Amino acid sequence: MSREPGWWRYDAAARRLTLTLHVQPGARRSGFAGMHGDALKVRIAAPASGNRANAQLIGFLSAALDVPGSAVAIRRGATGRRKVVEISGGPGLAARIAGLV
Repeated sequence: MSREPGWWRYDAAARRLTLTLHVQPGARRSGFAGMHGDALKVRIAAPASGNRANAQLIGFLSAALDVPGSAVAIRRGATGRRKVVEISGGPGLAARIAGLV
């Protein structure tokens, strides 16, 4: 088994991928932007006000990883830039996230 980077981990027993993200709201377009310290930086094209950036982050991650939006949840950091996100799904999630960045 390959070693996982520090910003994500997959728990096979729980079938859950956990990501540590640094989110930049108000970007020109949404996308992955490389590393920001020990977190993956994600640019989101929605403003932070009214929880719109969080909603778009969930939509962006669900589309990028090909999972339903209901499988994506922000567990910590809903009001800040640094977030911990959990995504429910099979072991293919780890391969998909590694292939995207």
